[in-house]
This record gives sequence, C-alpha cells and structure tokens, in this order.
Amino acid sequence: MSMRRSFELTVAIGAACLVGLPTPARADSTGDVTATVVVVGGELSIITPASAFLGQGSPDGGVTGQLGTVTVIDDRAQLAATWVATVTATDFTTGGATPEETIPASTIEYWSGPATQNVGTGVLVPGQPTAAEAVSLAVRQTAFSRTTGDGLNSASWNPTLTLELSPSTVVGDYTGTVTHSVA
Repeated sequence: MSMRRSFELTVAIGAACLVGLPTPARADSTGDVTATVVVVGGELSIITPASAFLGQGSPDGGVTGQLGTVTVIDDRAQLAATWVATVTATDFTTGGATPEETIPASTIEYWSGPATQNVGTGVLVPGQPTAAEAVSLAVRQTAFSRTTGDGLNSASWNPTLTLELSPSTVVGDYTGTVTHSVA
C-alpha cells in the first residue's frame, strides 16, 4: 500500500468516527436558578411569675406591691408584629370568702409602669405608665401593647398592684389571681 493511500484511509476512518459522535449543546453565557427559602415563625406567648407577695396592711388602709416581671415574647416573625397584653384579677379572699374576708377586684388597682426591657423594632406602649394612671382590675384592662414593628420582638415590665382594704376587712392571708393574656 502506498503512503498516499494509507494517509487517505486514515483520514477516511477518522472522518467516519467523527460523524457518529454527538455534538455538545450550545452553552449560554448566563443561567438562572430559582431558589426558595422558607422562613417559619413561632408563637406569641406571655410569661408571668408563679406567685407574688404584695406586702401587708391594716383594715381601712392599703397594700401596694409589685407582681414581678411580666414578659411578652413574639416569635411569629410577622411583617406587622403587633400585639396587646391585657390584665384582669379575681377577688382576693381568705377563710370562707365572706364579704369581710374578701378584697373585691373593684378595689384592686394596676399600673404597668414603663418597659424594663424592649427587644425588636416598633412602638411599645405601656397601658399605665405612671401610678397616677392606675386602673381597676374589676374589668379587663390593657397592660401593654406593641402598635407597630416587624419580626421577632419581646417586652418586659414589672407591674404594681394597690389593694384598698375596707374598715371591715378581717385578719388573714388573702389570695387572688391576676391574669395576663396576650393576643
């Protein structure tokens, strides 16, 4: 076989091999990927002390004391993360809960005072910033609120109670329930 014939045969075999190969797709100069991230939120909750000793007093006087720190935790991570915390109380009673053994909720006053801690953005509004603005707990009252803000937040305050004792209030250890709620 001649050299020329050998070269032509090699070229022909090489060309035949290339004809059967797939050609690569044309590549773009950019490529987009749509990616998704899910952000999950938690709950809106309130933490209160389990118990509080408010002090002692005499009939026809009063008792004033602080309940301890109340904290609202907003883990909902919402765009408009607003909430309202409310408060109410039961009568305070001792013994058989006769009228003389009862401090009515209508004679119990509450004031939130200012925030002791505020985390997050937005406007936090105390229900009763000063003692002069104290309210009766005979009906549900606003304790604190967040009127604007976004995302995670929390707020704490240390409310004060004043219990008015009538002249007929008898000696005893009086207990009642102060209930804070948030929505």
